[in-house]
Amino acid sequence: MKMAALCIEYGDLVQIKKQLISVITLCKERGLLHSAKWASELAFALVPLPKDGLPPSPPFTEEDAQDLDALTLAKSYFDLKEYDRAAYFLKGCCSQKAYFIYMYSRYLSGEKKKDDETVDSLGPLEKGQVRNEALRELRVELSKKHLTGELDGFALYLYGVVLRKLDLLKEAVEVFVEAIHALPLHWGAWLELSNLITNIEMLKSLSLPDCWIKDFFMAHMYTELQMITEALQKYQNLIEAGFSKSTYIISQIAVAYHNIRDIDKALSLFNELRDQDPYRIDNMDTFSNLLYVKSMKPELSYLAHNLVEIDKYRVETCCVIGNYYSLRSQHEKAALYFQRALKLNPRCLGAWTLMGHEYMEMKNTSAAIQAYRHAIEVNKRDYRAWYGLGQTYEILKMPFYCLYYYRKAHQLRPNDSRMLVALGESYEKLSQQVEAKKCYWRAYSVGDVEKMALLKLAKLHEQLNESDDAAQCYMRYSQDIFSCGEQLEHAEVSTALRYLGQYYFKNKLYDEASLCAQRCCDYNDAREEGKALLRQISQVRDQIETPSADLFAPLSNNNTPVRRVSPLNLISFTP
Repeated sequence: MKMAALCIEYGDLVQIKKQLISVITLCKERGLLHSAKWASELAFALVPLPKDGLPPSPPFTEEDAQDLDALTLAKSYFDLKEYDRAAYFLKGCCSQKAYFIYMYSRYLSGEKKKDDETVDSLGPLEKGQVRNEALRELRVELSKKHLTGELDGFALYLYGVVLRKLDLLKEAVEVFVEAIHALPLHWGAWLELSNLITNIEMLKSLSLPDCWIKDFFMAHMYTELQMITEALQKYQNLIEAGFSKSTYIISQIAVAYHNIRDIDKALSLFNELRDQDPYRIDNMDTFSNLLYVKSMKPELSYLAHNLVEIDKYRVETCCVIGNYYSLRSQHEKAALYFQRALKLNPRCLGAWTLMGHEYMEMKNTSAAIQAYRHAIEVNKRDYRAWYGLGQTYEILKMPFYCLYYYRKAHQLRPNDSRMLVALGESYEKLSQQVEAKKCYWRAYSVGDVEKMALLKLAKLHEQLNESDDAAQCYMRYSQDIFSCGEQLEHAEVSTALRYLGQYYFKNKLYDEASLCAQRCCDYNDAREEGKALLRQISQVRDQIETPSADLFAPLSNNNTPVRRVSPLNLISFTP
């Protein structure tokens, strides 16, 4: 495949379609089914080619001819998951394709034995030392061929996977980059590389081929690194370039909106996706997370039943059922289904995190910690697992640990107010009030999701006897609560009004104090204090109305209270 044809401007969609058809054939021949599926979905979104426009078959060498019978036999065993048998009949074959399937069969055989042993001997939370015994041998053999430059793009990809499994991550990154340069259209290599990139600096430092598929990779990476604006822009560019019918792009945009908690847009896109592809299971676990957050029980129930009918033993189906039981507060059943998902795929990130949440609900903190730690092992960029660990250690009253984990979550989601509020609470518990104030104010500035940052900041100012600042925060908090139309039985609004009433009374702003006191009477927990304040205001006003020669004397000197806080405009936030 000529690199020149891999143009980033998408000028020739016909050429891109030809390249996709070619790579689908290559991946299928080698049993790389997920990469073949991805390329097939993308090719389906493009205009069909005429018979004359179809790409030629891959070149057939003399070595391929010699290995044809053995390869055909071995591939039939490979497809039936008889990996040891496939490898046995390919031993000694010379062609690149036969060598890849020989090595890949040995790798998959080791993985299958490892998974079987794990399921037999260990529960999903137990760490265990079960390893793929074939990895070290494969590494030795592949590294020899690598040094002599005998590995093609597919064999380099497999070498990278082996290195990653052996935790040789630096070498794995280099090999995956080499594999991508050798065969840019193999999506599996790009995806494996994406799992090893930890931050934007590392991403920028990589030397990647300048081809159209790089845009798909960059959009995927921006989503993973929580750079959602950039990701959405990339996907929009891809849609405008001619991939508007791609279900992959629609699903990725939906996931991006899910990551920034734009729930309505994400739900709309997932519903559109299900209309286009009703038997799709990919990403349905993310869809179920959204339905869970919105407490949409009937829709989540329908989704769970629908997926069970399609494929009951898919990881995503188990996660959806787990979410369904969790929404019904049946946490033991939910945890059971997340465990089932992990037996099917121990590297399922969402299942580890969700299982951690269920153990938290069941007050089983040690199991929750283990689940979150597993999630971080699978993907260090999962802010939910770091945040979950922080919450778990908060329950255990270990604020230094909380601070560490909340910091990690905040680094991954710098503009998420929940992480900032949690950080502020940790600093407060450690008596680092200045840092706590910064966190609460930053949480308010980036758009406080839970409307708690200002309240916590106000209470902190109150504890520190910074009455003007506390009043300012309480006032903003009250206005925010009422301006967004939340008809809450919000106990904390009464706290704010109670404080403001006393603050205005002390500063002799009796009209404002009276308004706050009247509003306090709307809340059960503040009613008596509101009435008492109204009586006090009435008494003071009666005294002021008594004629006195010195009544206005204070206005001429510097004893007038400083009104650093503007009067509270209660009219603007009447519910």
